[in-house]
Amino acid sequence: MQSKNLPKEFLDRLKAVTSKRPRTVIEHILKHGFITTEELKSKYGYNHPPRAARDVREQGIPVETFRVAGSDGRKIAAYRFGDPSAVRRGFLGGRRAFPKAFKAALIESNGSRCQICFQEHQERYLQIDHRIPYEVIGDVAFDERDTASYMLLCGSCNRAKSWSCEHCDNWINRKSREPCANCYWASPESYQHIALQDARRLDLVWLGKETKVYDELRGRAHVAKEAIPEYVKRILRRVISPK
Repeated sequence: MQSKNLPKEFLDRLKAVTSKRPRTVIEHILKHGFITTEELKSKYGYNHPPRAARDVREQGIPVETFRVAGSDGRKIAAYRFGDPSAVRRGFLGGRRAFPKAFKAALIESNGSRCQICFQEHQERYLQIDHRIPYEVIGDVAFDERDTASYMLLCGSCNRAKSWSCEHCDNWINRKSREPCANCYWASPESYQHIALQDARRLDLVWLGKETKVYDELRGRAHVAKEAIPEYVKRILRRVISPK
């Protein structure tokens, strides 16, 4: 849809966005009709294009993803505005900036560690994330005492959570709180599904002297001609059900 055909209310909403990255994406789409991941990288220097598109969505503005041919002929992702009537109220301004004291409170409650992989990190490498995605519930009334509604994630786990959530039907279509609350990405210690899939997940990290155990497992898996995860699963099945 060309910008001249967009409803005035929708255009006014677009103009109200002032943050640099979503503003850049919006202006490009208004001028050209869409923006590609290639353009976001090469023209604007955004090394994680989906994050730039997500910034626009976090303003409550509907954005669709589709495929186009890149400069080398391969299919790449592109973004354009979705249905103007699907604008989500209460999202203008994007994510809030959390006070430093709130991050300190989260660390005091849960330790200086990622709550997905449970690895310890320096405070600066941990990011505050909504347990139930911002894109589903928006910024509800913020209470600095409500540490249970947020979690600390390392960059790697935050990216993994984002990818999984963005491909979940609840994120795309339903926008319902309950499925998110029962998901691994919100409550990794007690959950019913992973992005609506009947799945369970266990992240294992070997540190220091423990790496010798991993090397031994890798060697045995190679001899058995199995991928390491499948080999470990087979060992666990044998331990749990020895018969």
